[in-house]
Amino acid sequence: MASLTARTVQALIKAGQPGKYGDGRGLYLKVPPKGEPYWMLRYTIGSKRREITLGKVSHLSLSEVRSLAEDTRRKVATGDDPIAERKLNRPKQLTTVDGLFEDWHKDLVKRLKHPHIPERVYRKDIAPTIGRLALVKVNPLDVRSILQKITDSGRPTISNDALLYMKQLFDHGIKLGLLQSNPAMAFKVNDCSGILNLAT
Repeated sequence: MASLTARTVQALIKAGQPGKYGDGRGLYLKVPPKGEPYWMLRYTIGSKRREITLGKVSHLSLSEVRSLAEDTRRKVATGDDPIAERKLNRPKQLTTVDGLFEDWHKDLVKRLKHPHIPERVYRKDIAPTIGRLALVKVNPLDVRSILQKITDSGRPTISNDALLYMKQLFDHGIKLGLLQSNPAMAFKVNDCSGILNLAT
C-alpha cells in the first residue's frame, strides 16, 4: 500500500470524498460523510482486530500521527490494548455531555477573559436538551433542536454563539478520543437565522 504525503492528504480533504485512505501498517486517513477528517489506526491484539482514533487531521500532521501510530504499535507488541487502556483511564464523568463540558470549561477558564459567557449559554440553552446524554448518543438532530429553540425565542445571536460553543465542545471530545465526529460540524451560521437545514 502506497504511503500518503502531506500534499495527498490535503488534496483528499479538499476533494471531500468520504472514504478510508491508507498510509500503510494499519494507519488510515478517514474522511467521514460529515464532520472533520481524522486519523485511525487498525491493529490486531490476540485474535481481535480493532480500530482506534488517533486524532483529527487539523490537530495532527502526517509526521506527528506516524510517530503516534508507532508508539501505539509498540504498546500492542508488548500485549497492551490501547483501546482498553483508554477506557480504563477515562474518567467516568466524561461519558456525558455535562461531563465533557466541565472538562472543556476548565480550559476556558485558563484561556478566556470571560469564561462565564459560554458557561451561561451552555447551562441555559444546551444542557437542558443534551447535558445528561451519553456523548455517543448525541446527533445532529439534537443540535438542530437546540438551535431551533433558541432562534424561536427571538435570540438568533445566542443561537449562533451556542453553535460555536457546541462545535468547540465536541471538538474537545474528539481531541480526547471520546468522539470520532462532531455532531454540530455540519451546521453553519445561517442555520441560526430562523429556518434550520442540515448543511450539505
